Amino acid sequence: MYKFKLALRYLIKRKISYFAVIAVALCVFIVFVVITVLTGITADFKGKIHDTTGDCVVYTKSLVGFGHYDEFIRILRRQDFIEEATPVVKNYAMVSIAESGGLGSYGDYTKEIAGIEPVSLAKVTGFGDWIEYNKGQPSKVFTPSYDVNLPGCVPGIGFLFEKDEEGNYHTPAKPPRAAYEVACIPLNAKGAPAKAGAGELSSKTFYYSDHFSAGYSLDWRLFFLPLEDVQLLCGMGTGHKRITHIHIKFTKGTALNSGTEKVKKLWSDFVDTKKDAPYANLLKKVQVQDWKNFSKMIVALVETQQILTIVCFGMIGVITVFIVLVVFYMIVSHKSKDIGILKSVGASGINILGLFLNFALLIGIVGSAIGSVSGWIFLLRINEIEDWMFNKFQFQIWDRRISSIGDIPNAIDLKVLSIIIACAIAACLVGALLPSWRASRMKCVDTLAVTQL
Repeated sequence: MYKFKLALRYLIKRKISYFAVIAVALCVFIVFVVITVLTGITADFKGKIHDTTGDCVVYTKSLVGFGHYDEFIRILRRQDFIEEATPVVKNYAMVSIAESGGLGSYGDYTKEIAGIEPVSLAKVTGFGDWIEYNKGQPSKVFTPSYDVNLPGCVPGIGFLFEKDEEGNYHTPAKPPRAAYEVACIPLNAKGAPAKAGAGELSSKTFYYSDHFSAGYSLDWRLFFLPLEDVQLLCGMGTGHKRITHIHIKFTKGTALNSGTEKVKKLWSDFVDTKKDAPYANLLKKVQVQDWKNFSKMIVALVETQQILTIVCFGMIGVITVFIVLVVFYMIVSHKSKDIGILKSVGASGINILGLFLNFALLIGIVGSAIGSVSGWIFLLRINEIEDWMFNKFQFQIWDRRISSIGDIPNAIDLKVLSIIIACAIAACLVGALLPSWRASRMKCVDTLAVTQL
């Protein structure tokens, strides 16, 4: 009991120990806030990627695409571990403004286009929630409200509108009449231009029927169009029709790896049955990947940045070790008489070691408590603080006009917090170990000698 009482007395009476407590509190506060925000950003971004691709993707990198997809989709839909599968054609096109509709977009743009079946796509991805005017009704998304007979298109919201300083888009109550001419270079199944001479481009005019907001860069660079129209524009709609992607959603409870492996086996068996089919060579270029590997270039970049930042801020813990080391070295130097008295009444070296390690433990607990509570309060109010800073000083951590981030992520993860606290306490114990061991090795004869007193 005396070890704890003396340790508590040292913590309260020795003002130098306050520096160690403050150092631990600052370390816990900074690491807790940084890791929480970074983890939230990474999880939010990965969630948006997952929401865009579904669980698994069967695709080819070739712009020629692959055929016989309708047969394979029927096979997929019969599987009990697959909820839905949807065909997609992805390509690049020149988009020209044929009729602005007062939206303020002018000129020609090179954009990604995606030919889709909106109903099945909404079952695989978040498409049904991304659209504004036909939200929850994807079957109507390509039907312009001002003329149901016109072919519709769904551009990204970032192409049509600009964000305000708070990161919000201001859209009209209903879509205005606007038209976009989409032009592509169609390719035949052998990869050669399907048209020759001056008319190499295939083009068609589509009318703005809705827009989508996926929450990241797709909002600026992607146009959704009807599948059949894109197939014709890209030269994939005649003869043996072709696509470039099949997006798949697994049923709830299906593990990502096992579901993907089953799809790979289904595709391998399907390819074997099509060895003598027309353009069977295109099937050999097709890959099957889960959403993480399909988007690994983007996901890996975000995860790497997260890890590097966490490691850099984690190095702050090393500073805590040295601060505690210096504080304890000074305390041990000034408490040599106390150590001698304790040893003279029977305290062993282990008892002295335990006394100072208890002291370090108290510093770690108190500092971690202050840092974690302060960090928790700060995170709960971080968006209010940023709003105040913007209103007062016109300062934003993220420029909402160019960033896809809305509110700063501040979801508290108790597991992460407990790990940070444990590491902070461990850092205190490590920093105190050498001075504590030195104190335990002191001899009462030396510390209580007249020359030392």
